[in-house]
This record gives sequence, C-alpha cells and structure tokens, in this order.
Amino acid sequence: MATKGKNYRAAASQVERRPYTIEDAVGMVKDAAFAKFDETVEVSMRLGVNPRHADQMVRGTVVLPHGTGKTRRVLAVCEGPAQKLAEEAGADVVLSGDDAVAKIQGGWLEFDAMVATPDMMRALSKVGRVLGPRGLMPNPKSGTVTPDVAAAVNEIKAGRVEFRVDRTAIIHAPVGKVSFSTEHLLENTRALVDAVQKAKPSSAKGRYVHSVYLCSTMGPGVQVDLVSLDVK
Repeated sequence: MATKGKNYRAAASQVERRPYTIEDAVGMVKDAAFAKFDETVEVSMRLGVNPRHADQMVRGTVVLPHGTGKTRRVLAVCEGPAQKLAEEAGADVVLSGDDAVAKIQGGWLEFDAMVATPDMMRALSKVGRVLGPRGLMPNPKSGTVTPDVAAAVNEIKAGRVEFRVDRTAIIHAPVGKVSFSTEHLLENTRALVDAVQKAKPSSAKGRYVHSVYLCSTMGPGVQVDLVSLDVK
C-alpha cells in the first residue's frame, strides 16, 4: 500500500477533522501548502444529484473575479470577419474549420481551450474523438460554441472556469493559486459556489450541496462549513 510523504503528513497534521469557516479554510490551505511550485487551489463539491439521469446533470461556467492564475492558450475556429475579432480579443491561434481539423489530425494540440462558431462544428466533428476525451471539444452549454467568438475568448482569458459534475456527483474546479491573497481566493471560491448553486437542476430534490472541500495541488483537503458559504 502506498504511503503519503512526510511533507504531506506534516501538512495534514495541521488540519483538524472538522468543518472550517471559508475564511479559516482558505488560510489553512495556504499555510499547509508545501510544494516548491505555486500550487493550484481547487474546490470539490459533493452534490445531491444522480448524474446518470440527464435531467440531473450539473454543468456551467463562471468567470472568476480574479482569474485562475494560469495563462490559457485559446484556439478560435471561425471564418471571415470573426477571425479578426478573435485575434483582437486575444486568441492565441485563429484557424478555419478545415485548417484546424488538418492540424489536429496531424497531432497538434497546443491549446488549452477552443471556441468555435456554430458553422464550424460540422468540420470539427471529424476530430471529436480526439478532442472529447481531453475536454477540448467546443460545446454550446459551456459557451464555447457561439457566434460571438471574441466575447468567448475574452471570458476565457479573463479566467472563465467550466464546471461539470462527474459520475460520482462531485464537481472539481480551480479557484486560483496559493500565491493569491486570501481575499482573492475567498471571492473566487464564493463566485464558483454561487454559480453551482444557480445551476441546480429543477429535478434535484432534497439537499443539493452535501459538502465542500478546499485543497492545494499537493496539500490535504480542508472541509468548509456550508453556513459560512451561504449554501442553501
């Protein structure tokens, strides 16, 4: 059986097995971080939904007030005047549908997010099996298939995060870096939690949010008191 390293064990020993207020939880995550790199801070939310039912699938996007701390490379797939608008919005690469498909089929995947106009989706369907498993396939529900590619590029560059419940009814999403100030991490976390609450399916009955945890990339999880997050 694999054992945790001494640095992890030392960090975990600082965390009590109880819910912390969101303010204390953020402070604990920052204090317990031990890696030599700037760790990502992630929120995990266990929801009272059954993802096997299509009408209880929870997904959406939120623009974090202070971004994620990560520079994302954006590929915009469009044609005509939209290409210039996408470039002006900050897209790292702008291609037509056919050109994008040719590059991806050739093994090129040097981007973190893709946005596309609806008319490009027919061409992109040819590389769906490559993009889908990597979470890179544009989707109208995540706002990455849109006539206004410039606005989508702007949001992604500004720190838009996509969240989606997994098969175990848990949402995992980044809310910044350990180097962020406590105030910025608080505001980002509240923005994400509020967005997930607004995405509650009408078919979901009973308690919606069961638990919320914060952790850094290498650090231990810290349970958050739901009352301090104004979770309903």
